[in-house]
Amino acid sequence: MISASVIQGSGVGPVSYVVTASDLHPVNSGNLVTKYADDTYLIISASNVNSCTSEIEHIELWSTTNNLQLNRAKSSEISKEILTV
Repeated sequence: MISASVIQGSGVGPVSYVVTASDLHPVNSGNLVTKYADDTYLIISASNVNSCTSEIEHIELWSTTNNLQLNRAKSSEISKEILTV
């Protein structure tokens, strides 16, 4: 049984996701959630590194509530250190 679907590659898919994801916001101030087409990026600063677990749990709960599935296989963590001189 398929309970929800948007054909991948359709023109409706990205717009539908952006509208649906308009209420997805980070739990902790200082973190940032950005969305483009059907991708979501969670940006956590080094000073908020301890909030990563709560942010991911929040996104998983949000996706379940909105009948979406978080694809952990396509999820990754990228660390970047910025040095100032």
